[in-house]
Parts: sequence; structure tokens; C-alpha cells
Amino acid sequence: MERIDILGLGAVAVDDLVYVESYPPANTKARVLDRERQCGGLTATALVAAARLGCRCAYAGLAGTDQESEFALEAMAGAGIDVASAGRHSDRRVYHSTVIVDRLGQRTLLSDGRNVEGADDNWPAEEILRVCKVLFVDHTAPAGMARAARIAQSAGIPVVADIERAESGRIDELMRLVDHLIVPEHFARAATSIADAGSAAVSLMRDNRKAVVVTCGERGSWFVGRGCSLAHQDAYAVHTVDTTGCGDVFHGAYAAGLVMGKDLPARVRLASAAAALKATRRGGQAGCPTMDEVRSFLADRVAP
Repeated sequence: MERIDILGLGAVAVDDLVYVESYPPANTKARVLDRERQCGGLTATALVAAARLGCRCAYAGLAGTDQESEFALEAMAGAGIDVASAGRHSDRRVYHSTVIVDRLGQRTLLSDGRNVEGADDNWPAEEILRVCKVLFVDHTAPAGMARAARIAQSAGIPVVADIERAESGRIDELMRLVDHLIVPEHFARAATSIADAGSAAVSLMRDNRKAVVVTCGERGSWFVGRGCSLAHQDAYAVHTVDTTGCGDVFHGAYAAGLVMGKDLPARVRLASAAAALKATRRGGQAGCPTMDEVRSFLADRVAP
């Protein structure tokens, strides 16, 4: 594999998007306004977001040989992601999700994650991990992700992580190895027992860590890093059509900003703008904006 900007391991999904007027209560019927199938997943969508912003991205996690895995990898390849190093095993799968989206753009996600492993003790090979500028991991299979992070760090490669929940007791090991930790507010609270998102971000900062970002949806995000005291980035106000993948786009755009050499506030601003633009469009990966679109979006607004 040629040297690339961002190498991703972790969650890939097939998202069956179902659009309804409003989420139905139990024991009722609801009319489906539209439906479509897209590739999704934390890492997959982050990679597509970064690629749309101009980065060279590759996926080297584990997938299956079933129809859903084929669909997801073909979709990623179609979005410009190099999937030649993806591991293929008959006993592995990708996530399969049904995403119900209402008229307000709010979503409900029902996910099947059986036999999903983004990485393990033998995959990916060390030589694959050493050819990127940034390694992107998530909370799926934390032991395998921790191994990959150790190899990346030994090569001086920064590790960006999207951790939404503790899949197992090994999540603490993975978190200790992360250079750029980006987590949602609910995880930050659970991990620190601190209710305030900003204070939780500070608590998650470590001597070996370069930055922590805690995302709070429409309330923006809190971030802190080396040489950067705690700060807040407001969310950009947009007309929301579909929030599917917004958090994943935020992560991918942040990683892209790191590749571009942007400082921490600029990376968070880029990520916030990309996520806001995605919210104005249907689907996850299909809604990822280009760099020109993000620049135009930011040029029309005073930075929050």
C-alpha cells in the first residue's frame, strides 16, 4: 500500500434508511415516505468525510464475505476509499442497521452488530499500519484497536479515536493510547462521573494526549489540548434534514484537519462546519460535504 493520509479500522455498516413523518408509538402503523440503502458506520463514514475533504484514505479493518460486507466495501471504494487491505473472513460481518428518520431529521437507529470485529491480535499487519499519517480507530474490538494504536505510536503516527461506548473492559487500555480523543457527551460523563461536558473534557486530558473533544450535538463541543486551554465551539445553525452520520462526519473532518496541519480550534471549526452541512442532507456518507462547500459555508458565517 502506498503511503496514505488516514487509515481507518473499525465500524462499517449497511444502513437501511426509512423516512417517516414521525416515529410511531407501539402497536400502530406508519406510512413510509421513502427508503434507501447506504453504507454507514463510525469509521467508514469518517473516512468518506475525510476523503470528500481531499484526504487519501484507506480501510484496513475486518469484514465478512456476505452480501452486506460486499455492498459496504463496494460503496466505500466508490467513494474513493482504498479497501484493498480490508480483511475478509467468512465468520465476520459488518454492522447492519435500520435507521428511522422523521420529518424533523431526528433518527432512531436499530443495529445488529453480531460477529463484528474491526481489528484483532493479528490484523492488520504491522506494515499496513505504518504507511499512514493518521490512524483512525473506534470502540469496536478495543483489544485489536489497542494493538494497532501501539504500533502506530511506535512509528510516530497520531491516533484519532471515536469512542461512543465501552464494548468491553479493554476500552481503558485503548483510551490510554489515543492521542486525539473525540467522544460524545454521554460517554464523557460516564467515563469521568462529571456532569459538565467541559470539565469532563479536562478530566479526560492526559500528559501523553494531544487533544480531547467532547461533542454535545446542537450545543456544540468543548475541547482542550496541549497549548490550548478549555474552549467551546458553538454548533452552526442549519435547517436539519437528517442527522444520520453527523458525529462520524465530525470525526472524519477533524482527522482531515490534522492531516492538513490545522491547529486544534481550526480542526474543531472544520469538523463542526462539515457536520452542520451534512445535517442539511439525507443519509450519512451521501451527505458528506466537499472542502469547497465547507469553505463557502464558513465564509458566509462569522466563526461562533
